[in-house]
Amino acid sequence: MRISLSLLLAVLLLSGCANQDIKRKDGSKSAREFSVANLAKSDVDVACELAQRETLKSLRLLTEKLYKRNPQEYRKAGMESVDAATARLFDELPKWPESHLAKLNWEESFKLTFLEGYTGDRVYAFMSALTSMVMASYEHKSQFYVTDELSAQKLYNSARNVEIAVWKLSNAKLPSGAKYLVTNTLDGEIANLSFEREFGKLIADQDLLAQLIEDRSNRAITRTIQGVASFVFLPI
Repeated sequence: MRISLSLLLAVLLLSGCANQDIKRKDGSKSAREFSVANLAKSDVDVACELAQRETLKSLRLLTEKLYKRNPQEYRKAGMESVDAATARLFDELPKWPESHLAKLNWEESFKLTFLEGYTGDRVYAFMSALTSMVMASYEHKSQFYVTDELSAQKLYNSARNVEIAVWKLSNAKLPSGAKYLVTNTLDGEIANLSFEREFGKLIADQDLLAQLIEDRSNRAITRTIQGVASFVFLPI
């Protein structure tokens, strides 16, 4: 079987770029094995997949951190540990298009988190809403090819929605004065701003990808001035 010259050159170029793994502190690697399917992807398509992967890592880490700070929440759902409670959400990713979370009314789930009489798992309500909203900005896909097209506006809106959700998470309190969910700590404790940093990374990743898609499509994003205190989300 004859191989076209262009295909051969592509394979040689990719092999020449091998062994460029980043050495991370935790020993993890981001490099993916070569696949012929990748030849149907543009550089932007690969960037979309990498950005989504980092975004999902942030979402998982935030879920774990919220459960560690609020262990009473996973116990409400009958879960025995942080790991089990986190897996309950992220085990849905491999089957995402068919998952109930892909059809979740994420706006209502966000609001449920801060409903005074809600007796369910508030961390799950918040993070499932956040994950569903972010996946909607990726059109509920995890593989992207040259025939696919993401919306820069949806990605931009998702970043603003994260800002709105984080503001609510940081400021909403029960009538007793206690927060619905504990996150950052400052008063009387060693400063812990790890939530703020991780949410900031999540917002930055979505914004950067929105700009990349906007540049490719040459369509300007409608930059809407949105008051986060209103707790009104932008459409995805």
